[in-house]
Amino acid sequence: MSSPEIASLSWGQMKVKGCSTTYKDCKVWPGGSRTWDWRETGTNHSPGVQPADLEEVVKKGVQTLVIGRGMSEALQVPSSTVDYLKKNGIEVVVLQTEKAVEEYNALAARGVKGSKVPVSRCSSLLKCL
Repeated sequence: MSSPEIASLSWGQMKVKGCSTTYKDCKVWPGGSRTWDWRETGTNHSPGVQPADLEEVVKKGVQTLVIGRGMSEALQVPSSTVDYLKKNGIEVVVLQTEKAVEEYNALAARGVKGSKVPVSRCSSLLKCL
């Protein structure tokens, strides 16, 4: 199953290809996407993304996780969170959200094309603002 492409991104809005929902923040994984509701885990810009925010996508068996830090890079990603992902065998890429979308879409596209290094099992957590 391939990871859906991020179809569009603008300040405060993201669209995932094949999904009618417009997201402010979202989680995307092979075969799906949903709103990333920070209230579920008590996430805030600081200390930022915590392992609890990632458990759902980790359980989906992703190999690469792209985390967007927001358009102004206000969302923090502590080293403990990166360590948690690496401990679970997941490659992690942390970028400003526009760059994260570009990287995520490139990885998803390579997986769809069946490259020698399959990356169709990539996921993304994206913060728009």
